[in-house]
Formats: sequence, C-alpha cells, structure tokens
Amino acid sequence: MLNQETISNNRAENLSLFEHDFYAWTQQQAAILADHRWEDLDLANLIEEIESLGRQERQELRNRLCLLIAHLLKWQFQPQKRSRSGLATIRIQRLDTMELLEDNLSLKPYLEEALERAYKKATILAEKETNLPNKTFPTQCPYILTDILEESFFPGEVSNLIDE
Repeated sequence: MLNQETISNNRAENLSLFEHDFYAWTQQQAAILADHRWEDLDLANLIEEIESLGRQERQELRNRLCLLIAHLLKWQFQPQKRSRSGLATIRIQRLDTMELLEDNLSLKPYLEEALERAYKKATILAEKETNLPNKTFPTQCPYILTDILEESFFPGEVSNLIDE
C-alpha cells in the first residue's frame, strides 16, 4: 500500500510531465492504465484530455462541413470558375465527413447545430475565395444536410466536369 508522501510525489511528477512533455505524459498514463496502477493516474489531467478529445471531434466535423459548404457555394455562385480541383475538394470533404460520422455515431445528433455554425464560416471562406460580396450568399444555408452529404448533389446547373 502506498503512503501519502508517495502519492503526492507521483502527482507532482505527473503534473510536471504533463506541463513539460505532453507526449511523454500520454505514454506514461497509457502504461499506468495497462498496468492497472489506478492510484498513479493523473486523473485531473486525464479527465480534461478525454473531454478535449470529444470537443476536437465536434470541431473536426464543423471544419469538414465548413470546407464542403464553402466549395458548394463557390460551385453554385461562380459556375464559370468550376474546376476538377473544386470537384475533387467537394468529393473528398464529403468522404471525410461521412467517415468522421461513421467513426463517431454520437455526432449525428449534433449535425444540425454543426451545420449552422459551419455555414457562417463557409460564407466567409467563399467570399474570400470568390471575391464576391458577402451579400451574394444566403444568410441561411441553402442546402439541406442530406443534399450536402449526397455524392451526386452539386448546386446550380449541371456541369460537364461531374460526368468526366
């Protein structure tokens, strides 16, 4: 059984490692978990990091949607500048978004909120990349989620790039 001094020393060591060498801290915590040495875990920081991982997945979903929607807006509002590169970006962002959702099923209920938040950033990105005024883009997302994620959906008139 560990005495109070040993426990305090372990906590101080954990904190120091967490603050100065995060990677080493993660490896140490994984080893402690694998060895079932529960009393040596840096619980406060471990809890914080696990919560942070969840927030990162939500952020990743918003980022993917933002890029996807920005490129859909560019596709719709600047048809004369459509390219294979833009088409590839849309397709890749769709695949990445779908993979993220498949790997994190609990994010699906968050999709509507993520879409709303992502759309605001998407219009800023589309404005920057098209040089069109912000008022060009609708204030609310003009696409529904099922369309955004549907591989055959491309807003605006049909493009010969899609069938090539």
